[in-house]
Amino acid sequence: MSLPSFLRLNFIALIFASIAAATAEEIPASGLAPEVTDLNSEDVSFQLEKNLPDLKRPFINPSPGDRKDGIPVGELGNDGGDKEAILTFANEIAGGDHGEVDSLLLCKGGKLIFESYYRRGRVNYPHYQMSITKSYTAIAVGRAIHLGHLSMEDLDKPVVDFLRNINLNHLVEGAEHITLAEAMNMHSGVRISRAEASELMKTPKVLKEQGQIEAYLTHSEPIPPSPREYKYQGSDPSMAMQVIEAATPGTSWQFLEKELLGKMGIRNFAWQEDVSGLPKSAAGSSMRSRDMLKWGLLVMNDGQWKGEQLLPDEFVELATSRIHTNPQGTSYGFFWWRHDAPVGEQTFDCISGRGAGGQFILMFPEIDLIAIVTAHNKGMGKMLKTLPERVVPGFLK
Repeated sequence: MSLPSFLRLNFIALIFASIAAATAEEIPASGLAPEVTDLNSEDVSFQLEKNLPDLKRPFINPSPGDRKDGIPVGELGNDGGDKEAILTFANEIAGGDHGEVDSLLLCKGGKLIFESYYRRGRVNYPHYQMSITKSYTAIAVGRAIHLGHLSMEDLDKPVVDFLRNINLNHLVEGAEHITLAEAMNMHSGVRISRAEASELMKTPKVLKEQGQIEAYLTHSEPIPPSPREYKYQGSDPSMAMQVIEAATPGTSWQFLEKELLGKMGIRNFAWQEDVSGLPKSAAGSSMRSRDMLKWGLLVMNDGQWKGEQLLPDEFVELATSRIHTNPQGTSYGFFWWRHDAPVGEQTFDCISGRGAGGQFILMFPEIDLIAIVTAHNKGMGKMLKTLPERVVPGFLK
């Protein structure tokens, strides 16, 4: 059984509650963060997001309001951070000095202490996430493990062991050895040319359900033995989502909504449907900036949310570890990134979820700081480098 149709019009989306009466372009007189008014599930998509008018004025709040959304709030300065330096940075963002940034949130010691919106940013509008969707997919695997639908040992089992509807006789040599862990670290070894992929998309019926993975493993070049080369691609997260679908009760849609998003109180979101009929896993989710923070808090707290263990702590540690490190020193775990962020003459350990256009969940465990950024840049923008340089020093005093 799949989710009701009103939740699956190319995405999962729930009707927004508590919409203020302010116009979309103005700061509400109440001082609350700007919202899109009269918003419903039909209004949430990557394309419609482009039509949001820029705010006439930025909303910059060093003392965020309590929206009763499960996020504790505090005050910049009193609860950490150099208030003057961060407000200067925020005003530079508002002036366009750091790209097309739509929101910046800072969380210190588990409290949201700074909240700002610019351009298309709205407190209640889910921002398209691009590749951070991969990171959310990894967390869903961890949730399935914690509930006993999968085990930590299953990470080292071949993906095809979970997908019983695939015809193993069709697969290329070596495909039967790709493990779930290898897929979540972009080491599946699947290699399909663009021309081949384009041909496959002309017959979408073949790609429904597990047919999607069967197509990858049938039309790929032969899969070499491990260890294989790293390649950042869409086939690997698709395998992870298919395992979630196969291993959990009901559907992957229901599992995400009930056992993960619902547990964190994330109800105003969107999630596009893949060609397989499953939730997209390489890109395609949309989350509010505050809800992006919830994902970061879940990871920083070793899989705990509000005292409840949602993920095994050993899974979180593995998922965010430096399993693969490229020549530039940036590491990759299970769809989560990790690098040493330069700050002056020091470096700080940074765990991150990243999405094209400039979506970031940046976690700095050494100083218990999380930064959330949404943007609509061409490419990644500069915040991955600039934010640590400008924000972290203010939390070292």
